[in-house]
Amino acid sequence: MQEFLWGMAAMLALMFARVPIAVSMGIVGFVGLGLLRNWNSSMVSVTSVVFETGFSYTFSVLPLFILMGNFVTRAGMSNELYRAAHTFIGHFRGGLAMSTIVGCAGFGAICGSSIATAATFAKVSYPSMKQFGYSDALSSGSIAAGGTLGILIPPSTLMVIYGIMTETSIAKMFAAGVLPGILVTFLLCCAVVYQTWRDPRAGPQGERSSWKQRFEALKDVGGVILLFAVVMGGIYGGVFTATEGAAIGAFGGFVFALKRRALTWRVLFEILAESAQTTAMLFMILIGALIFANFANFTTMPADLKNYVTQFQIHPIWVMVAICIIYIVLGTAMEELSMILLTVPVFFPLVVSLGFDPVWFGIIIVVVVMIGLISPPVGMNMFVVRTLLPNVSIGTVFQGVMPFVVSECVLLAILVAFPEISVYLPNLLFGK
Repeated sequence: MQEFLWGMAAMLALMFARVPIAVSMGIVGFVGLGLLRNWNSSMVSVTSVVFETGFSYTFSVLPLFILMGNFVTRAGMSNELYRAAHTFIGHFRGGLAMSTIVGCAGFGAICGSSIATAATFAKVSYPSMKQFGYSDALSSGSIAAGGTLGILIPPSTLMVIYGIMTETSIAKMFAAGVLPGILVTFLLCCAVVYQTWRDPRAGPQGERSSWKQRFEALKDVGGVILLFAVVMGGIYGGVFTATEGAAIGAFGGFVFALKRRALTWRVLFEILAESAQTTAMLFMILIGALIFANFANFTTMPADLKNYVTQFQIHPIWVMVAICIIYIVLGTAMEELSMILLTVPVFFPLVVSLGFDPVWFGIIIVVVVMIGLISPPVGMNMFVVRTLLPNVSIGTVFQGVMPFVVSECVLLAILVAFPEISVYLPNLLFGK
């Protein structure tokens, strides 16, 4: 345990010195393993991690899903999703904000990125809400909170990273995110209802759409629904693997963008370059985290932590509650992906030893990251929205997201109390 704590201290010192987190984790993992064993073993371990990560067939799911998300974003699918949601619920008080959340849920199902979802809907839905007199707090809060759905509703890049790190089935993780994704969409809409109940002027009612308009809007999102059904249905049905599904999704996104005439040679180059940059960033962080995880696993930390918890004979559920509280506190001050990559090697062996389902724990991890994305002071989605809406102050964004933070905390409590919600579909589709 002592060696691990020294390693954590060294890594935090490097991070405070503004050394990139991927490099910080890699340096500490390499040096720590070299001091504990020998330098030859450490170099072999690092070389092995870099080679296996870069050439692993399983890891290719990441760039393919990123590519799919970039294609569908450039194809303008977000506008159709928002319009379809608006035709059904836009006439309610706060309907545009609820349409934003539902649209984000649909877009997250084909994008997989929280930040990309929030950034897209800041451009798509905010002008409409501003036009109809919505308060900036409700508008910015619903966009930031709706964006978090991008990492819970499959496919999700965070689920892929968790599955890779813990050797948990990515297909099971995707299935596990469906019911919690539906539940949190409902809870976020409830937060809108609460805010407009307290202040009806925050979200005025709009006009009711006819059923003809609704059916026309649904036709426009037929391509989105088909792409999602093919990719996710094929994975869940065992027709192809998650990696093959990602490849089919990327090709489908390409065809969709091509059909909509959204692609030129310049745009295609920009999409490929952006996807390569995002993939390179994620792989660098992932390699650093895996090197650090090898060091952490070689120390006595996992066994010591387990013994420390078991000696007090605490009920496992209270241990889980404590871990969730730690994650929420960390999420208010740390960047979310870094936090997960640092803590999963620490907590995952403990959670498994206490008899918890790794798939369920993965969903809990995703939910606490969602909370962190909209928790002051460093919630990433809030700053994305603030950057894209320069006329909205950061204080207004903070005010707007707080009811949604409460909704996501309620979701976390429900999933901790009722694990069946997360594991029902994976067990139904793939067995226990």
